[in-house]
Amino acid sequence: MSDRLKQARQFIQALPHSVALGMDVVDLKDGTAVVSMPYSEKLIGDPKTRVVHGGAVSALMDTTSGAAVMSHPSNPSGTATMDLRIEYLRAAKPGQTITTRATCYHVTRSVAFVRATASDEDSENPVATATGTFTVEGKR
Repeated sequence: MSDRLKQARQFIQALPHSVALGMDVVDLKDGTAVVSMPYSEKLIGDPKTRVVHGGAVSALMDTTSGAAVMSHPSNPSGTATMDLRIEYLRAAKPGQTITTRATCYHVTRSVAFVRATASDEDSENPVATATGTFTVEGKR
């Protein structure tokens, strides 16, 4: 396991919401982050359908996007969400882990740009997509 991946896992474990949602860093390198969130009864938004609440998906996508920014080769030391637009395409299937892949595709002196996709086990049919901008702090 790379040092960067270990650091990302420690960072995620330091965020109370990430711990509460069960997030786990799967991969992290060169501006791309992959973070998973296992299905949990406490994340259900609709008791009848047993579908995970959209807020949990949103938090997963935001956290993964921030991790992608921090892993970018320009090496920003910190980041914060400026804007995150999420398009929910369908409900995640109850009982399945949701995984988000985010890529930081462009960084300026003060802003990083990210695209992200969240999927359950049907990776060909995304649950949600997102685009966002994040602050860039520290040296470049």
